[in-house]
Amino acid sequence: MKKDRFIIPLCIILILAGAWHFQSGGNTAVQTANVNADTQEEDYIKWVEFNVTCEAMKKAYRYDLDTYDKEVHLNWVSLLAYLGAKYGGDFTRYKEQDMETIAEAFLNQETSEEKLAAEMTYYAYYREAYGAVLDGMVGEYDMEIPVSTESGEKQQAEETTEDDEDKNTEEEGEGEAATKWEKVYGLKAFHPIAKGFPYSDYDDFGVSRTYGYRRNHLGHDMMSQVGTPVIAVESGYVAELGWNQYGGWRVGINSFDGKRYYYYAHLRQNRPYAEGLEKGDIVQAGDVIGYVGRTGYSAQENVNNIDEYHLHFGLQLIFDESQREGNNEIWVNGYELVKFLYQHQSEVQRNDETKEWTRVYQIKDSAAVEFKTGQEDTGE
Repeated sequence: MKKDRFIIPLCIILILAGAWHFQSGGNTAVQTANVNADTQEEDYIKWVEFNVTCEAMKKAYRYDLDTYDKEVHLNWVSLLAYLGAKYGGDFTRYKEQDMETIAEAFLNQETSEEKLAAEMTYYAYYREAYGAVLDGMVGEYDMEIPVSTESGEKQQAEETTEDDEDKNTEEEGEGEAATKWEKVYGLKAFHPIAKGFPYSDYDDFGVSRTYGYRRNHLGHDMMSQVGTPVIAVESGYVAELGWNQYGGWRVGINSFDGKRYYYYAHLRQNRPYAEGLEKGDIVQAGDVIGYVGRTGYSAQENVNNIDEYHLHFGLQLIFDESQREGNNEIWVNGYELVKFLYQHQSEVQRNDETKEWTRVYQIKDSAAVEFKTGQEDTGE
């Protein structure tokens, strides 16, 4: 009897310790939601810690880009998922040699995604988790690019001797810079701050916030000048637009696959948004959607209560609709991702009459076309 008195409390302590380890992210991979016969819990990911470094993303992306249209095309997310499973999500352990080894194994067809999923306990988890963050950022799209006067004249001369087969090439009006449309493969996500505008930042994800109630900072702050153009990172549709007590004037954009929700907050007082932007609009990656400000921390609209001008950039993952709002939300650290996206900034130009900024070169994202077509087919 005396022995039972010690055993029962010890069991309780062990159970609580295990629960604490789970909640504090001891190993993110064990946090996949497997079906449980007793609880009938649905099978979807409940938590993600995205700690992939900019260095690792750049290396993986380069492999993806260099092998496009080759016999073996390396998928950058698959390479990172392997390393995530190898490191238990801890990319402080990242070594470039590890990336090179798995890339060679894929290229030599010594391994495959199916084989890794069978051999590595948590590969499938990391592939789905990292894919939720990154899968929409690389792919094919049409890009408007500048044509120099010399090359433009040469191209025009060549085109006069050929049939008009290239429907992607379009001529600009008189007095405008010559551009053409070209199908490209690569990074189609953009940095959230427009090209040529300075900003500063540090890894502030998870730091304490006290306005309203004590909570963790679930985003990435980028300090910049008031009026700096804010850019849509990925193509999507505007799900939220307006005032929020904590975020001030803010925009929320859903990715077309429904897996990512981008949150841009503390936008400029009085003129926070790009002209004409409305809820429900489809935006392309690289579009100007608003302007940096310091609104928020007020129940009253259009109030500057934030101390410093900055953009709050947040990225939420959605594996199930129950995770959109409430205690089940999954927000990931965008610090390293923003560093990675710095290589792809949207070039913008100012209209002196309206004082609005717009992108210089457009893109045509097939995901946007397909989404719009789907809306038209369903009559939405």
